[in-house]
Amino acid sequence: MRCGYFDCFSGAAGDMILGAMAHAGLSPDLLREVVARLGIPGIELQVRKVDRRGLAATHVNVSLSADVQPKHRHLPEILEIIRHSGLSQSVIDRATHIFTRLAQAEAAVHGVPPERVHFHEVGAADALVDIVGACAGLEGLQIERVVCSPLPTGSGSVHCEHGWLPVPAPATAELLRGVPLAPSDQPGELTTPTGAAILTSLAHSFGPLPPMRIASIGYGAGTRCDGPRPNVLRLLIGELTDSPGNDRERLTVLETQVDDATGQTVAFAIWRLLEAGALDAFSIPIVMKKGRPGQLLTVLCAPEQVDLMEEILFEETTTFGVRRHECLRRALPRRHVTVQTEFGPIRVKVGQRGDRVRQAWPEFEDCAVAARRCNVPLRTVQQAALHRWSQKQVREPNAHDA
Repeated sequence: MRCGYFDCFSGAAGDMILGAMAHAGLSPDLLREVVARLGIPGIELQVRKVDRRGLAATHVNVSLSADVQPKHRHLPEILEIIRHSGLSQSVIDRATHIFTRLAQAEAAVHGVPPERVHFHEVGAADALVDIVGACAGLEGLQIERVVCSPLPTGSGSVHCEHGWLPVPAPATAELLRGVPLAPSDQPGELTTPTGAAILTSLAHSFGPLPPMRIASIGYGAGTRCDGPRPNVLRLLIGELTDSPGNDRERLTVLETQVDDATGQTVAFAIWRLLEAGALDAFSIPIVMKKGRPGQLLTVLCAPEQVDLMEEILFEETTTFGVRRHECLRRALPRRHVTVQTEFGPIRVKVGQRGDRVRQAWPEFEDCAVAARRCNVPLRTVQQAALHRWSQKQVREPNAHDA
């Protein structure tokens, strides 16, 4: 499984997250496409190499042209911009979830409904690009799992529209509920509301660097040049590897029963859930009270994804309630091996423990595309891919192709 580890030894902000992704290999053209699709006039994006206390890093700066006035926005307007961006549904769902959490945090601080919150610093054009860009970057870098280090908040106070406030700022503190924090006596704000919202929404877990084979490293620069450490965020990307206890993870199971939804409605809901990052989603025919036929819809997700998954269930089905319970899953560490067949390149998902392969199966999407292109049965492509993979194992038994 491809993992991205955010090492926030000097805090986290939206520009640092985008910079780390760009430095780790994300194309700046993808970020420019995000800006174009948001359709906000006057946004200027600059991606440049910088030096932070001797470390080479990338800084992503978002600004408005001089003839455009910054506009404060409410949550409904921001969600409409995201919804009509034309980006993938998973990017839209994740960005919607992050901005909704920002609104809820501000609402809790100011005692107003989320829909009435004025997005000040976090509602500016740069926050829109930071949040939507981070979601698109996750997809562009093909990161399947996000792990984050404990977050340092800084110390002292920070000046904002409401005057001087303690660090972490109230909205940031709300977003960091339940998240491990790293001690820091450095004056000033190290983790911003936007940075906190992005990482606490996208991270599957918090802690030390997991066992992994590092493929790329990126350093994203902030704007501060003072302080005892470089103002950068480090992103390490690679394949998770097997180790004792690494194959066990705590997950959440969501369930709901519906008896007044069509099969198409349930199928579309399952597609939305999987696109948004659910580990699995499926339905089972059931008989409900008074003998009515219905369907049991089940979702498996990381605990940090629960709010997003519940929101999709309420949006896309006729349910009035969703149950949840925690479970422990033991999963085989997995990697992808690309094999060349007469029908083109096909990825084979390989699950193994230690040096022993336990499972291997061609990716359905690759096989389906090849079968349509070559006008052959799907099973023919799958068998050809498995045959090539078996031959590769015989020739290179210790190979670890990604």
